[in-house]
Amino acid sequence: MNNTTKRAYFLYIFILVFIVGLGAMVYSFIANGGDWISNRVNRHIYTNGQIASAGTIYDCNGVALAYSEDGVRKYNEDSAVRKATLHTVGDTASYISTGVQSVYSSDLSGYDFVNGVYNLKKYNKGNDINLTIDAEICKKAYKAFNGRKGTIGVYNYKTGEIVCMVSCPTYDPNNKPDDIDTNPDYEGVYLNRFLSGLYTPGSTFKVVTAISALENIPDIQSRTFDCTGEYKTGDGVVICNNVHGKVDFEKALNRSCNSAFAQIAIELGKEKLMTTAGELGFNASEKINGVSLAKSKFDVSTTTLTDLGWAGIGQYTTLVNPCHMLTVMGAIANGGTAVKPYFVRDIVSPNGNITTIGKTENSTIVSLDPTIANTINKLMRSNVVNYYSDSTFPGLKMCGKTGTAQIDNGESHSWFVGFSQDEKTPYAVVCVVENAGSGLAAAGPLVNKVMQAVCDK
Repeated sequence: MNNTTKRAYFLYIFILVFIVGLGAMVYSFIANGGDWISNRVNRHIYTNGQIASAGTIYDCNGVALAYSEDGVRKYNEDSAVRKATLHTVGDTASYISTGVQSVYSSDLSGYDFVNGVYNLKKYNKGNDINLTIDAEICKKAYKAFNGRKGTIGVYNYKTGEIVCMVSCPTYDPNNKPDDIDTNPDYEGVYLNRFLSGLYTPGSTFKVVTAISALENIPDIQSRTFDCTGEYKTGDGVVICNNVHGKVDFEKALNRSCNSAFAQIAIELGKEKLMTTAGELGFNASEKINGVSLAKSKFDVSTTTLTDLGWAGIGQYTTLVNPCHMLTVMGAIANGGTAVKPYFVRDIVSPNGNITTIGKTENSTIVSLDPTIANTINKLMRSNVVNYYSDSTFPGLKMCGKTGTAQIDNGESHSWFVGFSQDEKTPYAVVCVVENAGSGLAAAGPLVNKVMQAVCDK
């Protein structure tokens, strides 16, 4: 009787372990089936470790950017288009981990939980993916970089659709350079700088400091500041980019006065400035189309007064992700509503079923009061009208802020962030040109070329 009880006890344990193991396996299959099917050893999808049999990736105009033919993965016939869209489309070996061919590999294969890869075997193709980007606009942006490193992104701040996303350096996937891993010209080539890059923002961060001032200093718009070319903080000095004399808040932003904005940052104090930065999405990460954006960083909790002053003008240890900054621009342009960007519109199965991926939805990390948004909108329009000149962006009714971000090694990075105030062309833009110096001189003309192309559509 005792032996029978022991046998029954062990049998119960075995059955329990079996059920738990089966449950774990089923859960793992549901959660990871797409990843398993997309493994490079799967010869239904991969040839020599590279994706070959998969659906077509199209731009917003139905232009094929990547497709499979006779078991070989092919790309658009225009080499400039191939280079311009490489970081969006991705490579066949998934070195570019944020590319569509990597993130959506199981969808491209035609895999689904019920049928597996049956559709791939039945139709000899996987699912097609439609993007929101315009290949021709991306091509213009790529050519405008003219061999320089950096990134540019443009999106519709009403709908969230990214129409341009270009990262440089890049390469032709049909002719990958032999020295890509050793040539410094290709440094960071597998990184999509728009989604995964982090940059010192320079004076573009003054928009954040200005928002904090509007939130916390009631008379900020009637204040004046005396700029002698530097601001003495009490424990150091913040150097200005010029001697501006007496300026009010609007002119301080127009002329990007370091003295005024260092003073404002110190008056605000660490806590208020960090609170505003947090409201605008700093130190938080958002995911778009399955890709986690690099987290913008702002921390002045242990700064001296001088460091706080430098932080208020976009220096110190502050780092900004371009896509995040684009979302902030969208919130300003859109009356405080921050629409989350996306670049994958939908997935279409071989039998015509459409799965919507991208849709208009609000950002989970960026929040801005409508009154403050409208005020900063007008101030950024004033920057263009009264300082940069409308002739720099003819016909675009641009609002913007430049930045010349000083870095430890090499020439400053050139920034421009902004948006069109014209309701017919609701587009925001962010541009960084690495080691190019003045924001207006380098990033400004590049932004104009791309925004002209976008707004002419």
